[in-house]
Amino acid sequence: FTQRFASAFDDVVAPVVAAIDNLEAYLDPQETPSDFLEWLAGWVGAALDENWPLERQRSFVSEAVELYRWRGTVQGLAALVALYAGVEPEIVDTGGVEWSATPNGRVPGEPEPRFTIRLRVPDRSAVDVNRLETIIRGAKPAHVVHQIELAGPGREPAKNGPKGGGPEAPKGQGAP
Repeated sequence: FTQRFASAFDDVVAPVVAAIDNLEAYLDPQETPSDFLEWLAGWVGAALDENWPLERQRSFVSEAVELYRWRGTVQGLAALVALYAGVEPEIVDTGGVEWSATPNGRVPGEPEPRFTIRLRVPDRSAVDVNRLETIIRGAKPAHVVHQIELAGPGREPAKNGPKGGGPEAPKGQGAP
């Protein structure tokens, strides 16, 4: 009787023991079960696009920790946008920490911090601009205004106006 009674617990406890025995695989984005990947992405602050293939989602989660090291920089933003859009962006900013070689001289750059992200994509409809906006807002400094320009081969860029700034953003176009 005792053996039959205890065997009922095997059915309940076995999956838990199996998960604990394979914990290392659960923490590796390349090996974790697909239904656990989104939860793992949350641990590293990555927002997955459910339209991406599973391998692209795994790659994105794998790169998330490295991307956090560069968060708020042009290099980090370029890497994040490249992972999301699948193409290398061109980022033009107004300058960062600059100094003048002459005392009391003009400091290079512009007084208002802002940047433009230009993406040359084969198909503009393949890029979800709203999702890209959300990703950029989460990765850039909050006070910096940005603009997105999408261009396809042989087409003029489609501009998305200044976004995501504080008082610098034109009314109705900044982040909430």
